[in-house]
Amino acid sequence: EEPTVATKPPTTTVEAEPGPAIYDFAAISPIVQDFIDKKQLNGAGLIVVQRDDGVVYHDHWGDFGPDRISLIASSSKMLVAGVLMHLHDRGLVDVDAPVLDVVPWDGNPDITPIQLVSNTSGLVGLFPNPTYGPYLCQYLPIGTLQDCARQIFTTTEDDADVAPPDTEFRYGGGQWQVAGAVAEIASGRTRAELIDDVYVQPCGLDVLAFNNPFAQFNSSPFTHPPAFGGDPGTLMATDNPNLEGGAYTTTGAYGALLLMYLRDGRCGEHQVLSPGSVDRLVADRTLVVLEGGDADGVLAYGVGTGYGMGWWIDRSTGWRSDGGAYGSMPWLDLADGYGAYLVLESISGNGRDLAERLYDVIEEAVLAARG
Repeated sequence: EEPTVATKPPTTTVEAEPGPAIYDFAAISPIVQDFIDKKQLNGAGLIVVQRDDGVVYHDHWGDFGPDRISLIASSSKMLVAGVLMHLHDRGLVDVDAPVLDVVPWDGNPDITPIQLVSNTSGLVGLFPNPTYGPYLCQYLPIGTLQDCARQIFTTTEDDADVAPPDTEFRYGGGQWQVAGAVAEIASGRTRAELIDDVYVQPCGLDVLAFNNPFAQFNSSPFTHPPAFGGDPGTLMATDNPNLEGGAYTTTGAYGALLLMYLRDGRCGEHQVLSPGSVDRLVADRTLVVLEGGDADGVLAYGVGTGYGMGWWIDRSTGWRSDGGAYGSMPWLDLADGYGAYLVLESISGNGRDLAERLYDVIEEAVLAARG
C-alpha cells in the first residue's frame, strides 16, 4: 500500500478591499457654537457631501434641526440657472438663442437666457440701485411672474441704463425674473411645478420652494426676517416669486443638490442635468465671454473673482459658491469632490465670516478621510 502524503491546499490571494472612509469633523462644532454664542444667533445648520460617500457630515445648533426651513436669499440663483439648463437638455429652450425666440414680447432682441443667469444681459442689476424703479415688481408678491418679467424686459424707461449684452457684469436684479418667465413659457409649467419636476421629485427633497418674502415682513431686506420662524405658512401665496432670492429649503435638500453637481448631474437614478450642462453652469463666463475688456479683462468683482451661471468662482482655489444675504453659504470643491452648505438666519457678513472659519477645517477632514 502506497503511503499517504499530505498536501497543502492551493492558496488564493485575496486583495483587501479598502474600508469606508473615516471622517473626523470633531473640530467643527466648537467653532460653530462659539460663533453663534458670540453673535447671539438663533442657531446654524451645516451639511457636507462627498462625491463617492454621499452625506459625510450633517449637524445643527440652537433652534435648527433637520426639519428647519430657512429663507436662503441669493443661494436661490443656482437653482434658477439649473432649471434653464435642464430645459435646454430636453430641447425645450436654447439658452444661447435670443429670449425673443421663446417669449411673446418685444424689446432687447440680442439678450439670451444664458446671459440672464450669468448677470451679463446688460439689464440693470442690483448695483448701484437695488430699488430700480422700472423693475420694482420683482420684490412684490402681487401680480404674476409673467407680467413682472414682461414689464422688466419691455419697458422703455430703462433705455438709457441698459448695456449691450456680454459687455458688463451686473449682479442680480430683474434679469432673473425674466429667466424664470422664459422657463415657464418654454416648459408650459409654473415655477412651482418646475421646481417639483426638476428637483423635488427626482432628488427626493423634503422642502424646496419659492416665494417673494421681501415686502412681507417688517424687517430689513438684508436680514433673515425673524417673523418667518422656519414656517412657510407665514408667507402669502404668490404667483410672482422672486427668482434671484426667494427660495426656502432645509440643509438636507440643499446638500442633495450639491451632491447632484458632484455626481455629473445625477440624483440617484435620475439624470437631472447632463454632465455638459453641469460643466457650463460652473464655467467662468466672466472670463471666457468678457476677457479683453480692459488690461485685466472684464471681471465680476476683482481680478480673483469670476461668475458662471448662479455660481461665484474663486479663481485662486477654483471653489464655486452661491452665498445669500441672509447668511447661507453653499460651496463646491469640484477638484477634490466635495461640497458644503452652511446656513444661518442672519446677514450675509455673518454667513461669510463663519464659512471662512470652516473652509480649511472641512477641507482637511475630507482630504484626510480620502487618503
